[in-house]
Amino acid sequence: MAARLRFGYVRVVTRDAAPAPSREWCLFLDVDGTLLEFADTPLAVVVGEDLKMLLRQVALCLNGAVALVSGRDIGMLDELFAPLKLPAAGLHGIERRPASGDMRGANFLDERLRSARDSLSAFVASRPGILLEDKGRTLAVHYRLAPRAEPDVRRAVSAAARPLRPDYHVQEGKMVLEIKPRAFTKATAIEEFMREPPFSGRMPVVVGDDRTDQDGFRAVEARGGISIAVGNQIRGQWRLANPSAVRRWLASIAALH
Repeated sequence: MAARLRFGYVRVVTRDAAPAPSREWCLFLDVDGTLLEFADTPLAVVVGEDLKMLLRQVALCLNGAVALVSGRDIGMLDELFAPLKLPAAGLHGIERRPASGDMRGANFLDERLRSARDSLSAFVASRPGILLEDKGRTLAVHYRLAPRAEPDVRRAVSAAARPLRPDYHVQEGKMVLEIKPRAFTKATAIEEFMREPPFSGRMPVVVGDDRTDQDGFRAVEARGGISIAVGNQIRGQWRLANPSAVRRWLASIAALH
């Protein structure tokens, strides 16, 4: 069963599985909630050596056409996955490292974030369990440890973001609200990767778990590619239950090598 969308392509109703692997793919992988289970705080996440080895094998199988596309900055991704350094897009596409290794967008700074930073710092200071993650070019407020505070968090983040509109907006994730530039998304990063080797000419496959990945889904579907949702928060053409299922599916790709 399929439905025709306004973009002019056909989207398949979600299947609770994942497609059979192909060496003609290029992969765009979210990290938190997709490759890794969520931790209480962003700094509490640990990447096991088995996952690093698996990603290395998948990259070899696909001739290097594997990129991490994350809300984390690329420096943090490199720390988590060291010594592995894959092509990557960080901060939802603000910064990007193609296969050539050249960093792009890393010097983007905006002093207009200062007032939002100050107000959100004051907001979280008196609220246990709420964390402000200052990424320099975006500001994320996590409330995973204080879920009942969500209404207060929404009001505070919305108020902090209001003077920055329309250049900035509030990006929703799982138990996190983030003020980020509107012009950058995971879709813009994926489109740039697709114009470069080793991604160009391949079928794009994006795997993600929350609303931050939805733009990427639309981008690859418009190209005739494949979207795979992890969990039930968003809808893709295919679905995997959790990060463990994603890793098993990645192992099926590595086995093609």
